[in-house]
Amino acid sequence: MLCGTLLAGLGMALPAAAQDQVLRVGINAPEISTLDPHRASATADKGAVGWLYNGLVRFPPGSADPAALEPDLAKSWASSENGLEWTFTLRDGVKFHGDWGVLTADDVVYSLERAKDPERSSFAAAYDGLQTIEAVDARTVRIVLAHPVPGFLGLLSNYHGGNIVSKAAAEAAGADFGKQPVGTGPFAFVSHQTQQSVTFARHDGYFRGTPKIATIEYRLIPADASRELAFTSGELDLIYGKREQRWIDRWNRESDVAVDVFWPAEFRTLHLNTQLAPLDDVRVREAVARAINVDEIVAFVGADVAPKGCSVIPSGYLGEDCSAWTYSYDPAAVKELLAEAGHPDGITIKQVVSSNNAQLPIMEVIQAQLSASGITLDMQVVDHPTYHEMIRKNMSGMVFYGSARFPIADSYLTEYYHSAAIVGKPTAITNFSHCDVADAPIEAARVNTDPQGQLADWSEAQRLIHEQICAVPLFNLRQVWLRSGNLDYGYELEGAMNLAPPITELTELKAN
Repeated sequence: MLCGTLLAGLGMALPAAAQDQVLRVGINAPEISTLDPHRASATADKGAVGWLYNGLVRFPPGSADPAALEPDLAKSWASSENGLEWTFTLRDGVKFHGDWGVLTADDVVYSLERAKDPERSSFAAAYDGLQTIEAVDARTVRIVLAHPVPGFLGLLSNYHGGNIVSKAAAEAAGADFGKQPVGTGPFAFVSHQTQQSVTFARHDGYFRGTPKIATIEYRLIPADASRELAFTSGELDLIYGKREQRWIDRWNRESDVAVDVFWPAEFRTLHLNTQLAPLDDVRVREAVARAINVDEIVAFVGADVAPKGCSVIPSGYLGEDCSAWTYSYDPAAVKELLAEAGHPDGITIKQVVSSNNAQLPIMEVIQAQLSASGITLDMQVVDHPTYHEMIRKNMSGMVFYGSARFPIADSYLTEYYHSAAIVGKPTAITNFSHCDVADAPIEAARVNTDPQGQLADWSEAQRLIHEQICAVPLFNLRQVWLRSGNLDYGYELEGAMNLAPPITELTELKAN
């Protein structure tokens, strides 16, 4: 449970006449897990984290394009010719929330060291290449890389481990920092009501200007029908939508509302547990891949919201190579493969499945497809938090999972397909991976200074992963949110790495 903090303790007070500046947001989660940016990986957590923190650089509001990264807490930077030494100059006078003082280079050093520490960060593997991080003076940070790091600036952006925290606040809170978060962002944490809501207040000292929204009420409403009812009755201004074409089309016919469908997608993949029989046989894994009709799944979800994937690397990521995935839908081949593997009467696979509306309906379609080819999927349906707990205990033959990461191949390969990520290892991030065939090209790509050579390494990694069928790529599930017509983001929303519309100093509720 997140701890409540009084506004007085934050050193701020709400304006007396701010009723029209209360933004009410509904998210599809029963609870917030953490607001520690170096731990937050759940969709419900990441959106709120995006309102609390800044990175040295940032994705401009409404963009998820790495080529568009711009200054944030750093006003400028320079790098050596070989790209191994980077120097960042910080903005002057950037204030943390409450009474936690002004940002210094020590806060940046502390935050990035924290991001690369597996004991304190879920994203540590991505920061291995940062050899030294030092404060040259109060406004200058120098980072030396052990080798070229793919997408290095993205690691310093306002996303995952790149978010900068208050060193003093984090050290004071210790393990409870996720319940008492302190950043430099446009909004500050105020209080948390268990399984009900989280409240944020505008940061009057925000370096980009005082936000127009005074308060954000972040309401935890896992049921789709309940969120929609609250939105329809005017109790909510912005809600997490249902990622189905029919739902989108229905709301697009309504007046005075807007449906936002944006990137990045959470790439839906069926990860196969190569340690558990019968999936420890590659012929069985191929049978599973050939029993799934991805085109039918895409038609079920909707092509606009769920573009088909073609590799274990998400669509549009730098390094994606579609040439090696050759396992097309083929029910006849499925039965031949199963018979060859010693299962002429079919097989049964046990799988833990989330009751979440973004997972269960898809798994029911996949279950029917597998059944038609002689593969019985014994699904244990549990609530979403229990699903996360169970898949990390190696209790599922397959794991249907969706995620969005910094859009280069290395981020996905490292997190899901390197042996260091295999379940049970202290270096694991997702903790349910089982692939160990592509370490060499994954590691080679990280240090390859030739862009074409790096692409070739990533292609080879994908070839090996596809050959062993560590996972079955399915589709890209884009983000869907619904907002009232009087909510003006203050920017055009095309993408948001934190999977929720950024609420910035320019966002406002306009009069009807």
